[in-house]
Amino acid sequence: MSENSPEHKPITLSTGEPAGVGPELAVQLLQQPLDAKLCVIADPDLLLERAAMIGVPLALKDGRLIAPGGEAELSPVALAKPSIPGTLDPDNAPYVIEMLSRAADGCLSGKFAGMVTAPVQKSTLIEAGNKFVGHTEFLAERAGVQTPVMMLANDQMRVALVTIHIPLSEVPRAITPEKLEAVLRVVHRDLQKRFKIMNPVMGVCGLNPHAGESGHLGKEEQQVISPVLDALRSEGFDLRGPLPADTAFTTESLRNLDVVVAMFHDQGLPVIKHEGFGEVVNVTLGLPFVRTSVDHGTALDLAGSGRADVGSLISAVRVAQRLCGG
Repeated sequence: MSENSPEHKPITLSTGEPAGVGPELAVQLLQQPLDAKLCVIADPDLLLERAAMIGVPLALKDGRLIAPGGEAELSPVALAKPSIPGTLDPDNAPYVIEMLSRAADGCLSGKFAGMVTAPVQKSTLIEAGNKFVGHTEFLAERAGVQTPVMMLANDQMRVALVTIHIPLSEVPRAITPEKLEAVLRVVHRDLQKRFKIMNPVMGVCGLNPHAGESGHLGKEEQQVISPVLDALRSEGFDLRGPLPADTAFTTESLRNLDVVVAMFHDQGLPVIKHEGFGEVVNVTLGLPFVRTSVDHGTALDLAGSGRADVGSLISAVRVAQRLCGG
C-alpha cells in the first residue's frame, strides 16, 4: 500500500472554540483506543491545562500527544490569550480561523486524509470581524466549492439540507430550481462516491405543510420542486417526492430511503437529533475532501467540567476514517 494512500495519512482534528468543550473532548478522545491516525491542531498548553482540569492523563513528547488510548501528531497553534472555560474572548478568534485554515489547506494539499471539527462559537468569530456563517460555508469557500451540502447521519437515517444557516424568512427565495438541482446532484454523487450507495433512493421534502396541498398551501412544490425532480428522474435519479415533511420521517418511509433531503435547517435536523443526539455525525458533502463534525455546539456551561459526552466526536472520527477508506 502506498505511503501516499489515504490509509497512511492522518485525519486532522481541529479543536474548536477554546472556551468551549472542544479541547477537552479532544483530550477525552485520546483516552480511547481508537484505530485512527490523528493529527490534532491546537495550542498544546490549552490541551494540557484541560487534561489536568478534568483529571485525565496527557503528555507532550517530541511533538506528539501521548495518552492512554495511544498517540497523535500535534500541529501547534498559539492562543492569543489564555482561555478560561466558558468565557468567550474575540481575541482568540484568529486562533480558531487558523486551525480551520490549516486543516482545510492540509486536506487540499494531500497532507491529511480528511478532517474532523469540534464546535466553534459563530458569534465570537463574527464579533471579531469574520464573515463566518458556519464550518460548511467556510470550508466551501476555502476549497472553491459552489454547492456545499450539510448532511447529518446516524445508524437510522441520513438528512441533507437544501438551505442551511439563513433566516427562515429567506428560505422560500433561496430555493431556486438551480439551487435545488445542484444540491440533489451533490447528494447523489457523494452517496455514490463516499458511501458506496450506487443507486441511492432520495426522499425530497416539500417546503410547505402537506407538500403544498396541491397548491392550496403554497406553490413552491408545483413551481420549483416538482419540475426539478422530474428533470432529474429523466436522467435516472431515484427521487421520491415532494414528500410532506411530517410523514417523510416515519419508520415506514425511512425504510425505503437512503437519504431525506429537507428544505431548511429546522425541517430536518430536529428529527435526526431527537433520534440519537450525541451519536449523530455531521458530514459536509460536495467538498474535495472528507469532513465530519460533532452534532452539538460549544456547550460553554460544561466546559472544564469533564462532563461533556465524547460520543459524537468518537463517531465523527470513525465515520471520517471509514469515508477516507480506513
